[in-house]
Amino acid sequence: MTHNDGFEDYVKLLIEGVATYEDTSDVVLPSNPFLRVIGQDRAIRIAEAVAKQRRHLLLVGPPGVGKSMIAKAISFLLGKPRYQISVLHNEQRPERPILRVEMPKKEEREQKEEELGKLLSPEEVPFEVAEELGYRCKRCSEISSPLVEFCPSCQARKFKINADPFGDLIMPNIAPTKKRRSISTERLNDNGRRERVIYEEAGDMVRVLTERELKLIQKGGKSKKKVIVPINRSLFVAVSGASEAELLGDVQHDPYGGHPEIGTPPFARVIPGAIHEAHEGVLFVDELASFPFELQKSILTAIQEKKFPITGRNATSTGAVVKVEGVPADFILVGAININDVGMLSPALRSRIRGDGYELLMNTTMEDNEENRARLWQFAAQEVVTDGRIPHLSREAVLTLIDKAREMAKRIDGREGLTLRLRGLSGMIRLAGDTAVLEGANLVEKKHIVDAFENAKTIEEQLHDKYENWWRASMTDYGFTSKRGSGIA
Repeated sequence: MTHNDGFEDYVKLLIEGVATYEDTSDVVLPSNPFLRVIGQDRAIRIAEAVAKQRRHLLLVGPPGVGKSMIAKAISFLLGKPRYQISVLHNEQRPERPILRVEMPKKEEREQKEEELGKLLSPEEVPFEVAEELGYRCKRCSEISSPLVEFCPSCQARKFKINADPFGDLIMPNIAPTKKRRSISTERLNDNGRRERVIYEEAGDMVRVLTERELKLIQKGGKSKKKVIVPINRSLFVAVSGASEAELLGDVQHDPYGGHPEIGTPPFARVIPGAIHEAHEGVLFVDELASFPFELQKSILTAIQEKKFPITGRNATSTGAVVKVEGVPADFILVGAININDVGMLSPALRSRIRGDGYELLMNTTMEDNEENRARLWQFAAQEVVTDGRIPHLSREAVLTLIDKAREMAKRIDGREGLTLRLRGLSGMIRLAGDTAVLEGANLVEKKHIVDAFENAKTIEEQLHDKYENWWRASMTDYGFTSKRGSGIA
């Protein structure tokens, strides 16, 4: 599937529909993820080449213009993973686990290992454990499914989940892979001795694994193998924090030093990094220039070698002596940086991207024409579907949004046209939608959009409206008044 597949037909349908749409629920969203990226046609054409030829890509531009969506669209072209990566216990040298890269048979993919442990209801586990696993609301303490982002009782957010602009599409290769949540803690056993216990999410119940059961898992048959990069995984891996362990992997610390009786063997403590989880797929690194040069150098090494070792990152940890050599890390790098950060990128890494890929400056505006105004109808409909908690926009609301897009292009970029700083528009749609929900309205109306743009001013804009300048505002923090008041001049 490429950007051109159905593009002209879809845009024609969209333009014809604009004349009759009553609200954004009338908009038919495209199943081609490339068509969901708006105003970046050149970037999409390059992205198709990146996916087909397995090149690398550096996207330069301000936040909110579609960089992460382009990276996800690339991963959609890559099909499904072929290999899984495992580490095995090494009897002779436990601190050097054996690496295995394999192509599982169909029956092995579908096989489920028998799970040990006791199942408890969320009410039966410690209060804080139920909160951390997402069963108990931290605000009102009500119990609900860990799959529910918001508490059904008080509507408080239980934990952060990033909305996926492609979430309504059936795309198993880029759908977010849900990791089972677990918590490791200690408790007193029946003999009065402290023992390690793991609580992990198990649907509507909580599975509890004691030390004895953990030992059975570690010592029994298949237990001497740990799959660190499973076959059923996402081929889109995003990383934004400059964390060495998150990016390059780590080996967990064991307070028992890997003792054969009470400790955890080294192979079971190996944690892959984002560069390993992205094997065969796309590694999207946001704010790439903010990563220390040493981490940028490690990314460069992984690109060149297509593999990278996993070792303990903390010199004082028992994991520091554990190392897994040659772990595959063959990924497509899609880096994203702001324009002002170009000079902060490692010259060696940038040279590698240029030599085996592309650098691309993102658009911030698009021409104000019939086609692009229709694409903003599509954008508004996509945002409603992605959010899932706000009503659709009325015709008048969308037309007002388009007017605001013109104003933003002129005010921010000094250009005639329509803005492509779509994250700003997205925030306005959500704020307007929330207002509509509070009023009990069935649709987001024009007044909601107008109010949203007024209420969503930045702190700098609010300070200017209220105090005229930053200096005068800062004086009020110290109890001084302006020239207009009775205080000092």
